[in-house]
Amino acid sequence: MASCPSPEELTNYLKRKELPARLERWQEDQARLILLYGAFVGSVIEHHQTLDRTMPHARAHVEAQEKKSVSVVNGTVFLADTLSDSKGRFTRVWHAPPGGLWGSVIYISTLLPGYRMMTPLAVGVACCEAMQANGASGASIRWINDVLIGGRKVGGFLAENFSGPISGEDYCLLGFGINLNNEEFPDYLGEIATSLSLETGRRVDLERFTTCFLAKLSWNIGLLYWWEAQELARLYEEEEKDEHPLISRWKELSDTLGRKVLFGFDVQKEPQYEAIVKGITNDGGLRLELADGSETVEHSGEIRYLA
Repeated sequence: MASCPSPEELTNYLKRKELPARLERWQEDQARLILLYGAFVGSVIEHHQTLDRTMPHARAHVEAQEKKSVSVVNGTVFLADTLSDSKGRFTRVWHAPPGGLWGSVIYISTLLPGYRMMTPLAVGVACCEAMQANGASGASIRWINDVLIGGRKVGGFLAENFSGPISGEDYCLLGFGINLNNEEFPDYLGEIATSLSLETGRRVDLERFTTCFLAKLSWNIGLLYWWEAQELARLYEEEEKDEHPLISRWKELSDTLGRKVLFGFDVQKEPQYEAIVKGITNDGGLRLELADGSETVEHSGEIRYLA
C-alpha cells in the first residue's frame, strides 16, 4: 500500500468513528472501557514493501528484541504490500499480490486460557465487520474465522502461540490475509476466492480499510478482556452466566449455524466426518450433531459447507 495508518491516526479513528458506532449497542462507559482494554492493538505499525511472510518476521522480531533485553511492544503490527512465500493453514499457499492486506499482530496475551481460546473468533468478527462497513453487506463468517462473500473466501487468519525464548512471555501471533483490490487469482483459487473490489465493483482505499480493520480488531480483543473482568467479578455468584457478547456477535455475522458440514483437522487432506452444526459454545467450540444423533464439540479444525 502507498501508505498505512500511523498509531496516532488509528487512535483518532477509534475516537471519531469506532466509539460512536459502538454506542448504538453499548453504554458509553462500557464502550470506552472496552476500547481502552484493546488500545494496545497498533501501538506500533511497521510497513514493508515485500516480505516472505509476516508471521515469521514477527516472531524473529520478538526473538531479536528479547536477545537485546528490549521489551516487545504489545500490539505491534507488521504490514507488507506483497508476500513472496505466503502460507495459510497447514502451509497451504496463499496468493498475496499487491492490492491486499497482508500482515500480523504481535499480541502478548494475559487472558486466562478459557478466554484466550476465543482470540481467533475476535479476528474473524473484526474482518467481517470491516467488510460490511466498506460495502460488502453480505460478508459472513465460516467457523472458525474464514470470512466469505457469496460463498467465496475473502479473508483468512492464523493464530500461533509461543513462549518468548528468554522471557517465557506468552505471545500470540495473529496473521491476516484479506483480499481487497487484488482481482486475479490462480486457477486453483478461481472458484473459491474473491476480493472486496470484485464484490463491490469499486476500488478499495487500502489505508482506510486497514484503519477500519485494526480499529475493529482493537474493539473485539478489548471485548475479550472486558468480559473476562466482568465474569471474574461475578465468579462466586450463582446466577446463570450470560452469553459472551463476542459469541453473540459471531452468531449474528456467521452463516455456519444449521449447516450440513464436512469436518476435519485438515479438511482438505483428511476429512473426518459429516455433521449438522447445532450451535457454538461459550468458549467458541462448534457443536456438531453426528449421523447417529449424538453430539460432539470441536475447538480446533475446520469445516466445509455441504448444504
